[in-house]
Amino acid sequence: MISYEFPINERIRTLLRLEHLYDRTALFAGRQEAVDHHTALLGIFEIMEVASRADLKSDLLQELERQRQALAALRNNPHISEAALEDVLGEIEVTHARMLDMTGKFGQYLRENEWLMTIKQRLSIPGGACEFDLPSYHYWQQLPAERRQADIDRWFRPLTPIKQGIDIVLRLLRDSARVSHYTAHQGTFQQMSGGKTIQMLRVTLPSDLPVVPELSANRYAINVRFVHPSTSGERARVVDSDIEFGLGYCNL
Repeated sequence: MISYEFPINERIRTLLRLEHLYDRTALFAGRQEAVDHHTALLGIFEIMEVASRADLKSDLLQELERQRQALAALRNNPHISEAALEDVLGEIEVTHARMLDMTGKFGQYLRENEWLMTIKQRLSIPGGACEFDLPSYHYWQQLPAERRQADIDRWFRPLTPIKQGIDIVLRLLRDSARVSHYTAHQGTFQQMSGGKTIQMLRVTLPSDLPVVPELSANRYAINVRFVHPSTSGERARVVDSDIEFGLGYCNL
């Protein structure tokens, strides 16, 4: 099966984007080649840009505290695993404390590094990080992989408490999913949502089915249509057959 997640509000959209950027950055930071570390550094800059557009730290702290209180109320519930509940509560408390220890504006220590900011500025220009534009960056890329990895880790590690907070919130959001199964007749499906609050929708399909969902939703209605994917530049065609799919409703 393959799942497609569709955030309904800007807050969840930002968290999903940051999750993607953090995961990609960590992947390339763990590799050895200079081109991988270039991509990791680009990821750090992208995280800075996305996270600086909202009061991310404050929102995450409030959400973690809200979830902590809601989960703590489930203690002594015979239908809840006490050990699993305590593990989640402990993870929330540790992450909350680590985020509180973050001082100043998000990524401020990176902004105070003139060398990094010069690279960031040049990376906004196509091909702007060539060796003749940034000879000191070219020199850094020739250093041993262990040295480059240590630098990337030094720049990236202070950003990870935010990643831990994002991971907890999105995991709880995904775990909240209520899944129903529907049929999209001739590739289209509509459902009235009756004003219910939904933060994210997840569409699940067999991975060997050559269609992709397109979704729009608000507090009143959910609309899904399935199209044939195309990489040739042709306009996507709506499927003209019935499609069986799962629809998950996620809300914290």
